[in-house]
Amino acid sequence: MAPFVPKAAQWVEGRRGLLAHIQETLRSETAPLAWFHCASLGEFEQGRPLIEAYTARHPGHKIVLTFFSPSGYEVRKNWPGAAYVFYLPLDTAENARAFLDAVRPELAVFVKYEFWYHFLTELQRRQVPTICVSAIFRPEQSFFQPWGGFFRRILSRFTHIFTQNQTSADLLRQAGITRVSVAGDTRFDTVVRTASAPPRALPLVDAFTDDWCPVFIVGSSWPEDMPALTPLLQQYADQLRFIVAPHEINEHNLRLVEEALPGRVVRYSRADAATVADSRVLLMDNVGLLSQLYRFGHYAYIGGAFGKGLHNTLEAAAFGLPLFFGPTYYKFQEAQDLVELGCAFPISSADELLTAFGPLFHREEARLTVQDLSLDYVHDHSGATGKIMSWLESKVKL
Repeated sequence: MAPFVPKAAQWVEGRRGLLAHIQETLRSETAPLAWFHCASLGEFEQGRPLIEAYTARHPGHKIVLTFFSPSGYEVRKNWPGAAYVFYLPLDTAENARAFLDAVRPELAVFVKYEFWYHFLTELQRRQVPTICVSAIFRPEQSFFQPWGGFFRRILSRFTHIFTQNQTSADLLRQAGITRVSVAGDTRFDTVVRTASAPPRALPLVDAFTDDWCPVFIVGSSWPEDMPALTPLLQQYADQLRFIVAPHEINEHNLRLVEEALPGRVVRYSRADAATVADSRVLLMDNVGLLSQLYRFGHYAYIGGAFGKGLHNTLEAAAFGLPLFFGPTYYKFQEAQDLVELGCAFPISSADELLTAFGPLFHREEARLTVQDLSLDYVHDHSGATGKIMSWLESKVKL
């Protein structure tokens, strides 16, 4: 697919000569290394608080961070919290041996997903403590089918699995995987820290939002979200300001937003204090700011749930914003919880979004009630990082 799909091309090019590069880079390294693996950027955000806690507890150790997807690697390849950042080589027996010979990890941590047979088998053979954190499982997955013996054997390679919820732990134990604990989702720790940290200086966003007009944040939108969003943008253009951050920054996606409200949209890269003051939509054509933008908001729409799946809802929930998103959210425990609490509102059409949004917009006490419930939920579910670190300190000699 590489000739036709840019992300596939990045995936292929990033692995060209990869093992030789890893071997050469680590050849003279003598410090103890801990290996953290993430599929992509979302899993990195789950693993980040644990990486930082581990580094604080073991300052003499260094972090090797690997990614499967270009979406994670390209954004975080220069992240200062890791001494080394690589793509993960393809999962073959030979690659697993060569990679582990080069890294020689004291500890291996897989975040949420990524169950690679050869890597996990070789880690077990070498008796490297190997854990999976923030894992979540569902009954329909291959691990829990009558024919899923091979996949269950993969899970048995872990020294321990930390799940997000009790349902996942019960499924694993019923399948014979008993080295399991419920720790929760480490993302709660990340978003609580982000929400409580001193805000990053964003003068253009300050200028856009300084007239006390309510702000509606659209985070990680896809083209499939726009038919539901466009009528809201048009109907409330004079009563709200909108900040829209597409999931993928390309000309097609940017123009879809501009066409929804012609003449009233300004791109972040082209804006100044005067142009943002005269606009109703600030269109983010960069990456890396979304988690900071939610602090400016009063409401948020989270994209992805009209397609492959919902994006990160916790970043917005940590600021107490009422959330709206499409219908495909059932795989995300936190989204289910927020819906049950009345803090989030799944919709299937533009009419449903307008119907759900209206009462919260016109009744400030309703929005503030959601805010309190959401903040309580996020803070009550934080602490997974501490639980995992306590287990490591008591069970693993590092």
